[in-house]
Amino acid sequence: MKKNISPLSSIQETENSTQEPSSSPENPEKIARRYFRSLSLRYFTGTLFVLVLSLLWFPLITRIPFIRIETADAVFLYSSLPLYLIAMPFMIFLIQRIPAVSLPKHSMTFFQWIQAFFMCYSMMYLSNLAGLFCTWLIGLLKGSGVENSILTMIDGVSPLPAFFVTVLCAPVFEELIFRKLLIDRTVKYGEGISILFSALFFGLFHGNLNQFAYAFTLGAFFAFIYVKTGKILYTVFLHMVVNFLGSVAGILLSGLPVYKELSDFSGNIASLLPLFQSHTGEFLILGLYSLMIFTFFVTGIICLAVNARKMNLKAGETSLSKSALFRAALLNIGTILFSLSWIIQIILQLLL
Repeated sequence: MKKNISPLSSIQETENSTQEPSSSPENPEKIARRYFRSLSLRYFTGTLFVLVLSLLWFPLITRIPFIRIETADAVFLYSSLPLYLIAMPFMIFLIQRIPAVSLPKHSMTFFQWIQAFFMCYSMMYLSNLAGLFCTWLIGLLKGSGVENSILTMIDGVSPLPAFFVTVLCAPVFEELIFRKLLIDRTVKYGEGISILFSALFFGLFHGNLNQFAYAFTLGAFFAFIYVKTGKILYTVFLHMVVNFLGSVAGILLSGLPVYKELSDFSGNIASLLPLFQSHTGEFLILGLYSLMIFTFFVTGIICLAVNARKMNLKAGETSLSKSALFRAALLNIGTILFSLSWIIQIILQLLL
């Protein structure tokens, strides 16, 4: 893998220099720890900026006389756009200051990409169930339900704003920050630790337990695709399709008149017949959508079973043991601060 030459590559030069050292070489674990600390502190700084911006944005924006935030669409857009137009570009600026490694490029066929979609959908579905079960169990223990932040966020939002934010903005920025920029700077230590780092940071960044389980799983799978292909567009498109099915499609279906009537269904089977007769077309749409989701899930499980043994990971350009690399990557002050800042957010979401 070819490195990009940069005047800021002092950390990498320390590690990979071929010059004769004037003294005994530095401990490789300390070098790795310093490198991961520098990288993760930038993610932590970006996190602080995101949190401060989220606290100050609405008090500032509501002081502007001509801005009206009176609808669900307005609230959704005004709360989301600062993240993607201000906070995430700032994070990109910070992370890019660390030199990157250029991954070799490999193409996926359309058939391989479709298989990847099925696999990521089944993994998302299973991990989402696990996350929902955990939040249900926590709600049971504390005596009140845990708010599903995803449903709260898109409740009452129109399809077009949801499409713009969740299908266009989110996949592009999130794949750049948590896949390309992160993996390009950690893959030299091995594909395994790079994928773990990407999945963990991506999952925690969502800030709630409802999303952490499937964001971590999808993050790991997207990271695997990127380290094997070196092409971020593959994961961006996968991310877009998954977000469309999880947000826009749900909004469109929930807008059907029969959806609300089914939500209020009392359990009387006899009342379903007149409801079906008066909304036959909508019932067919819901049925076909459910069949499609089931087909995606089953096909994904089959694809995972067939391809599981092919998912091998390459070691990095380092002599560190797995335990030493784990300590360097995950037990440095930067990673700890980043993780704690989002774990606190998750705990608050569970308790409030």
